[in-house]
Parts: sequence; structure tokens; C-alpha cells
Amino acid sequence: MSWFARIVNVLRAGKLGQELDEELNFHLAERVDELVAGGMARDEARLEALRRFGNVTVHKERTRDVNVERILDLAVSDLRYAIRQLRLAPGFAAVAVLSLALGIGANTAIFQLIDALRLRSLPVQDPWELAAIDTAPDFYTSGNYRSRNRAFTYAQFEQLRMHQQAFSDVLAFGDIRFNLSRGGEARFAEGLFVSANYFKVLGVMPLLGRDFAATNDDRDCRDAGAILSYSFWQREFGGDGAVLGRTIQLNGQSFPVIGVAPKEFFGLEPGRRFDVAVPLCVDTLMADDGRGRMDIRHAWWLTLVGRLKPGWSVERASAHITQLSEVIFRETVPEVYRPDDVKAYLANKLRVVAAGTGISSLRRQYENPLWMLLVTTALVLLIACANLANLLLARASAREREIAIRQSLGASRTRLVSQLLSESFLLAALGGVLGALLAQLLSRALVAFLDSGSDPVFLNLDVNWRVFGFASVLSLLTCLLFGLTPAIRATGIAPANAMRGGRGTTTNAERNGLRRMLVVSQIALSLVLLVSALLFGRSLRNLLTAEAGLNADGVLLTRIDTTPPKLQPERRRQVFQQIEERTRSLPGAVSVGSAWLTPFGNSSWNQNVRAEGGVGTSAKKLVWMNLVGPGYFDTMQISLLAGRDFDSHDDRSAPKVAIVNEAFAKEVFNGENPVGRTFRAEEYAGKQDSLFQIVGLVRNTKYFGLRDEFRPFAYFPLNQAEEMPAAITIAARTHGPVNDVMAVVRRAVAEINP
Repeated sequence: MSWFARIVNVLRAGKLGQELDEELNFHLAERVDELVAGGMARDEARLEALRRFGNVTVHKERTRDVNVERILDLAVSDLRYAIRQLRLAPGFAAVAVLSLALGIGANTAIFQLIDALRLRSLPVQDPWELAAIDTAPDFYTSGNYRSRNRAFTYAQFEQLRMHQQAFSDVLAFGDIRFNLSRGGEARFAEGLFVSANYFKVLGVMPLLGRDFAATNDDRDCRDAGAILSYSFWQREFGGDGAVLGRTIQLNGQSFPVIGVAPKEFFGLEPGRRFDVAVPLCVDTLMADDGRGRMDIRHAWWLTLVGRLKPGWSVERASAHITQLSEVIFRETVPEVYRPDDVKAYLANKLRVVAAGTGISSLRRQYENPLWMLLVTTALVLLIACANLANLLLARASAREREIAIRQSLGASRTRLVSQLLSESFLLAALGGVLGALLAQLLSRALVAFLDSGSDPVFLNLDVNWRVFGFASVLSLLTCLLFGLTPAIRATGIAPANAMRGGRGTTTNAERNGLRRMLVVSQIALSLVLLVSALLFGRSLRNLLTAEAGLNADGVLLTRIDTTPPKLQPERRRQVFQQIEERTRSLPGAVSVGSAWLTPFGNSSWNQNVRAEGGVGTSAKKLVWMNLVGPGYFDTMQISLLAGRDFDSHDDRSAPKVAIVNEAFAKEVFNGENPVGRTFRAEEYAGKQDSLFQIVGLVRNTKYFGLRDEFRPFAYFPLNQAEEMPAAITIAARTHGPVNDVMAVVRRAVAEINP
């Protein structure tokens, strides 16, 4: 009989038993007929046939053993036994399954995030061949930096491609948020600027259409098109197969759709997903002054990734690129750098790191906390296992007489342990299945918690073999952890002792000692978790009560972007003033101010400054800067400690002024009152340093995060900016619900310039 048939017979035990009964009865009937034909009475013939045939039950068992897969048959039998036992104790089963489900679910959810963020290979051809260009420690940069990852200039990209020998090809990409709206309220899409060889190097073939032509790396971008991600194509175009050739609006400009990326491809950044990819040259088309970052040597905006040549390892490629660093930086010195900047720039070194699992700023931010969470949830699961082991020991004590009777009837200890373990296995399996379902909810909830809307997070949380294997192994380990010891202990009792209703002094001490050890383990692990929870609670309390130096409650921020209508700088200034005045006159508006950058907005501007007039420190200090309008400090409730606020007279015809914070006064003027004093802001080579007089001192404020130290800040009047920014934020402190004021602000902005 084939193994397949034997396995099938295990699953059709009732039918197989019926067939065996019919076959045995047929053989008995034949023997009875033979004896009757020989002259024996039928009743005597039946008894004689049974005597000659032997034990019918034994024959049935032997025949059945031949017709079934024995190991599988025993497993199915044990499983049925376990189901019957757990049905007799539904309360215990429910508590055990829920405890395991929470422990396994939490562990699987965290592992699923780690897998998506760190372990999973990119959905590209031969991802292990990809390597990224990285910076060595103490790398010096100065200029315009715009990237979530390690960033390089276009000039460095060109030089690297020209001189390197380690890669078959090198690609470049930069991130951006495109505004899809033609006017009114902005609607954003996550975008990528990519080199023309981006999809070719990755071995990603478009699902529809084509990828970019080699000419798209030129400055002339008249033939540029856009490639859509699969999810964006489905969302915005309904999966229309005739999307090729249709136009898409990006930052006020139209581009034809030339392709759609495969469904599984999200880019090279785990945790992020692109919607639209365009060639690098599109950056020049979108630049306000018509001069894109491809021609600016101090614009750091590109991430570089290459595909290693056959026979090249990451280590060998890294040594090669480090050797090339001197040539690359010598040929790409920004013309605006001062001599000391040039010296620091030329000392930079490059290296190569593996990129088969992608490049991710989220990985750097969350990988270590996720591993810590995994350790924490593992401790929770260990506590659950110790608790269940204690419960199973108690159940085994109550079943000592049953186990002793079965041993007396000939059941082996191995067989009894197997049956008891089947209960643990069933509990672990049910807990694992429920935990896997719970893990899907928990992992998605954590991603949703990290997704702030303005900074969307995408992780592929589909269950793969790694996640499935983790959940399965975890379930099996929990089965052994809480089930094996109680099963061995329960079957170790002598039948005679169990039938007398007690155990010896030694065995009682061993049993109680094991229970005490499990209880002590639970208490110890719980104490570790309790201390960790208290420390976490204290950290959370410190963050919630951290002094930020400002009060954002009741403040509405409206970001106004004049890029799509391409307003000239002076016209921008007028539009911003009109919107600010209209907002100030709205019912419910208490105070209104404007700023170029806002705290916790992921954007910053810093420069070196030096105290003027021999007062304060003579060394240059790096300080952070911002452009703000009158009323900004009052609106954000940033206390003015000395001097005055900006007013309408602080325009381009007036002397340049600044307001600084306490950290600035400490760093630049040794803690003395800075009001009335002057400082110079260091400009690029060929441009005279700007001189500013300090007219006010404000309180320190946090800018990047609540964990940060207070940084030195200098604020300048928006109306004194050499060129009004294309986008500013208007802050309005309101009375009553912010949503009501938001609707009025939308209407006001639309009336001024839709």
C-alpha cells in the first residue's frame, strides 16, 4: 500500500474500521460455512471458527497498523484526546489560549516590523548585488541639504560614475513631495527624482509603458515623463490601462505618464513608498530661478546606489571608493566655499555599505527601539509560559490516579508524555493562530501610530515565510516551555503511590520546589518588566512635561505656497501680507504671525556667526536661524525677555536687525545681555558677511524634538529677506475650535488668490 493511501486512511478512521469489520466478518463466515459443510452445527461451528481465528481485536489492530501511517495515526489520536480533555476544562483552555495569543501576537507583530524594516530584501533583481555610497565618520558638508538619507551633489555623482571600477552602473535618486493640485488646497504625492538608469540598474521592468531614456540625464528636460507606482496608478487613475500618454500635474507643471511600476516595487527605502518618479532634470524645470540643483555644487540631495560587478565584494568596493575619494572631492569643490570649508571638504572620505535590504532613515530611527520591544514582549511570553506550566502541574496533580491506572494497564511513560504534550501543543497551536491574527492588527496599528499624515510611513506587512516561520517556531517553543516539564513530572509518579492517594516526601518536595521555582521566575520577570514600565512611564512623563519654550495649543498653522502660480518675489510679499491681514481680522483670531520655518517641521537653516565689536567670544559659532514676521513670538507664546519685537518698520530700507534666544547669548556673548550688540553671519566666498544688530532677546525653545538641548537661535524679519521665500507658514492663535477657524482661513486664501 502506498504512503499516500496510508495517510488517507488515518484521516478516514471510521470508514477504515467499518471496512476491517466487514473483511473479518467475511473470513469468519467462510470458515463457519466450511465447518457446517463438514457436519458441525452452526453455533458450534461459529465458536470453533472464532477459536481457530484467534483474538479478533488483535487482528484488527495489526491489519490497521499495516494500512495506516502509524506515527500520524498516533498524533491524530493524541490530538483527539487533547480536544476531549480541553473540552472538559473550557475555562482553563480559554485562559491559556488568550495568554499565549497575547504573547505570541505581540512578539510576531514586532518581528514583522523588524522584518519589513531590516530583514526583507528589496523587490528588485539580485538585491544582494546592490551597495550604497556612504560617508566616513566626521564627514563635512555645507550648503543646501535636502534628503532623508545620506546625500551627495550631482557633480559628485558624475565624478563617481566617471572614475569608479567597482560597479556595473550607479544610480541616483532624491526625494520630494509633489503638489498634485492646480490651485486651492494642496494635495501631495510622494515623489522621486531619479537618474535615467534607475529602473535599469535595479532590474525593474515597468508593468506598463517604458522607463526613462538616457537623454533624461541631460539638463534639457523637454521630453521628460513620469512613471507612476502601482498603488498611485490604482488610486488616482483607477487602474486604467489607457493611462499612458495622459498628463499628471506636479507642482503646477504637466508631465505625460510614460510607465507604471510593478505592484511589489515601492522604491529603495523601506518605510517609504514613492507615488511618482521623474528624471533628475525636472528639478531644473521646477526651480524658481530656473537653476536647478544639478548645477549647484553645494546642493546635497542625491542618494547613490550601485550594482557590484561580478567578483566584487562590499569590502573591496569600499576600499576602492575610499581611494577614489580624493579625486572625487578635488574635482567637485563648490565655488562658494571659503578656504577653511575647502580644506575640510577635501579631507572627506567615502565608503560602501550593503544595500540589499534598502536604505532607510526610519531604520536608523526605529530599529534599536524595535529590538528592545521584541526583548520586552519575549519576557511577557516567558511569564505566560511559566504561569501555564504551573497550571498544567496543578492539572497533572489532579489527574495522578488516572495516569497511574493507565500505566498499570500497560501504557508506556513515553506514550503518556506524548498524550500530555498533545494538550500543550493544541493550546500553543490555537494561541499561535489567534496570535498571528492579532499580530496583523498590532503591526498595522503601530505603523498607523508612526504615520503622522504629513510624513507618511509605508511598510509591506504581508506575511512571508520568515514571519510564518517565526510564529510557528515561537508556538512550538512555547509548547515545549510550558508543557514538557509538567508532562514528565506527571508521568514520573509510581502507580502504587498514586493509587494510595499521595506521593512520597521526596516527590512532594520536588513537585513543590518546581512550582516555587516557576512562581519565583514569574515574579522576577514581572519585576524586570515593572521596572522597565516605570522607567518608560518616567521618560514619557518627562517628555510630556518637557519645557519646549512655546505653547502650540490652540495655534493653527497654514502653509502658503506660491510656487504653482509662479509669483514674483515682490508679489509674493504682497500676497502673504494680504492673507495675514485677512487672518488677523477673522472672528476668533487672538494673534497672528508668520514664519519661514516652524518648530518640529523637519526643516532647518544654520550658519556660522561671530560677535562684532570685541564683545563676547572671538570664535565663530554655529547657530540656527529663521525668518519671522511681527507677532510670531506673541502667537507662539515665546516670551520676550528684553528689547522689542519686530514691527512694520523692519523692512529692506531699514538697518538689518535680529532677535536672539538665551542659548545664542550664552554661546556668542558669554551669557551677557546681547540687546544692542552686533554680530556677523558668515556668507559664502565672494559675498560680504552680513552685519546684524540685536534688538530683542527671547526665551529658549525646542526646535527639532523634545529630547534636544536648547540650541542657539537668531531670528530675522521676513520683510528684510533679500528675496521673499516661495512658501511661508502663517500661525494664528485662536479662540474656540480650531476647525472652525480653519474653514474660514481656507475661504480667505481662496478669495485672495485661488
